[in-house]
Amino acid sequence: MTDTLTTASPELTERLRLIQWLAVGSLLGLIVLGLLWELWLAPIRPGGSWLALKVLPLCIPLAGFLKNRMYTYRWVSLMVWLYFAEGITRAWSDRPPSNYLAMIEVVLCVMLFVACALHVRLRVGGR
Repeated sequence: MTDTLTTASPELTERLRLIQWLAVGSLLGLIVLGLLWELWLAPIRPGGSWLALKVLPLCIPLAGFLKNRMYTYRWVSLMVWLYFAEGITRAWSDRPPSNYLAMIEVVLCVMLFVACALHVRLRVGGR
């Protein structure tokens, strides 16, 4: 089976690379935000909390994104909604500054989902 990136037009290849870096950037943003949020900026308990471990599942797809694996984009587009739900819930229920951090999480989740959806659409559709 041939890789879409090697058989695609240069314009499509450039779009896919840009979308790939958007996905990697928003994923890294979620990881960094989750760690800073739960350890220093607004932890649930003073001194940090074990809730920082929520970023561990986000570390798994990094290799798949960097290797441009279609399967990774597909399952991350589903997994990201768990973090989106947390962000919406905490944006509504937490007090500042935690609710502002939750709003940033929501934006990063939407960016990640859009990047994954666009990547899959372009690779499958080839347009």
